[in-house]
Amino acid sequence: MGQETPADNGAATTAAAPPQIKMQVLAQYVRDLSFENAVVQKGLSAGEVQPDIQVAVSLDARKRPVANQYEVITKFKVTSKNKVNGDVLFLLELEYGGTFHIEGVSDEQIHPFLLIECPRLLFPFVRRIISDVTRDGGFPPLNVDTVDFMALYRQELARRAQAQAASAAPTEKVN
Repeated sequence: MGQETPADNGAATTAAAPPQIKMQVLAQYVRDLSFENAVVQKGLSAGEVQPDIQVAVSLDARKRPVANQYEVITKFKVTSKNKVNGDVLFLLELEYGGTFHIEGVSDEQIHPFLLIECPRLLFPFVRRIISDVTRDGGFPPLNVDTVDFMALYRQELARRAQAQAASAAPTEKVN
């Protein structure tokens, strides 16, 4: 037989349990998309092309007027340059957004939640769009590496702290 414990009407278990986080994706959408194929414009042959691809990611989040709703925008700028001469091969810019309903996240944690967890949910769709657009634009499909949104968030916090420290540092006046 198993060990039995007296019932305490659940008072102790509910007091110790953290609040239940509820997140629902209400909408996902392409806010802006641009693709420029410079290879076609310049008339380069495939033999002359050795691509060097750079991906820049930025994030934006804001509260919507409706209670517990937030909008998160992921911005990707993909630049492919020719290693041989530095000419741009293609430029892709994508702003992909999501509208989220979030409950149970404290005010102190909502900022990192919006800039880490929400982009994680949007990323597979962003990756697919980038792959399809580069393929449809005449290049091999570009499968963007997974983005570590936690590291990106920490880098931004460190950058802001450094900028704040630099602006707060006393300056010396030289005559």
